Order: sequence, then structure tokens, then C-alpha cells
Amino acid sequence: MTSRILLFALVALFATGCANRKVQRVDPNETIDLSGRWNDTDSKLTANAMIEQILTGPWLANHLRENNSERPVVIVGMVRNKSHEHITTETFCKDLEKSFITSQKVRLVQGGEMRDELRNERADQQEFSSQSTMKQWGLEVGADYMLQGVLNSTVDEYRREKAVEYQIDLQLTNMETNEVVWIGDKKIKKYIKD
Repeated sequence: MTSRILLFALVALFATGCANRKVQRVDPNETIDLSGRWNDTDSKLTANAMIEQILTGPWLANHLRENNSERPVVIVGMVRNKSHEHITTETFCKDLEKSFITSQKVRLVQGGEMRDELRNERADQQEFSSQSTMKQWGLEVGADYMLQGVLNSTVDEYRREKAVEYQIDLQLTNMETNEVVWIGDKKIKKYIKD
């Protein structure tokens, strides 16, 4: 009997605790940093800063000069997370791709799983679509450069204080020659006190 009363009391306490929760819609561009960990604002700020660095580097002027002013084709490869946190780098890569497209200074081609999905659809079209509407094989635009990188972090912690520095290192590599044509980094540092 006592265990049932205790269970009922715990359920009632849990239900009461949940009743106080308040959810509010906010502007997606508003900076909210609850935990001090890497978040959406860090991703957007870093992607915009990195794209600005990339697009002002001498590699772009060199490419335009050597290729009759034809915009370079870029593919965003992997950005590996080697930080102390579980960070999904896919959202950061999408922020990079969006910034590239918005700039209109380079052309962007699809990579990874998305490219595989497109190729599977093209294969299906060969069998199921009419001759006049199916898309042909061998007409993809090849990338001139691949952007890759790594996300690292350093944590300095003492008692109830913590300083966390995130560093994103990116490099742009010529696909034909394997020459690294640009390297850049962006750091974000956070001080957290409990």
C-alpha cells in the first residue's frame, strides 16, 4: 500500500512540475544561449565569417583570371567534429552552402547523400520516365574545388567556471591538382559561470 501511495505522489509531483512549463515562439535570428554549448547562432556566425574569408581570398581572383571569368564550382565536403561536444556538423555545412549560394560568386554542386539521392532518381528516370523528360547521365557539373574542415574545442574549467573555445578550420582544395588554395579559421570563445 505504501509503495502505491509513493508512486501516486511521484506521478502527481511530476505532473505538477510539467504544468509550469511555458513555451514561447521567438525570432529564429534571436541569440539564445542557454547551455553555453555550441548552438545555432555559433553555426550561422561562423559560416558567414568563413564564407567572407573564402570569397575575399586570392584563390578566387586567380581562378577567374585563369578561367575567362567563369565562376568556380565548389562542393562542400565533410566537416569533422573533434570537439568535446556532440555537434551535428550538417547544419553548419548547410549554413556554408547557403552563404555560398547567396554570394553568387561561386557555383555550388550537391555532394554526399544528397548527390546519391539525385543519382538514384536519375537511374529511376531511365526506366520509368518518357524519353522526352528523363534526365541524361554524364551531364553533371564537376566541382573545381572541395571545402573540408574540422571543428575542435578547448575547455578550461575550475570549480564553477568554464571557458570554452571552439575553432573551425576549413580548407579549400583544387580537385584536379590536390593543391590547397585557401585555409581559414574562426574562433568562438565562451565564458560560463554557474
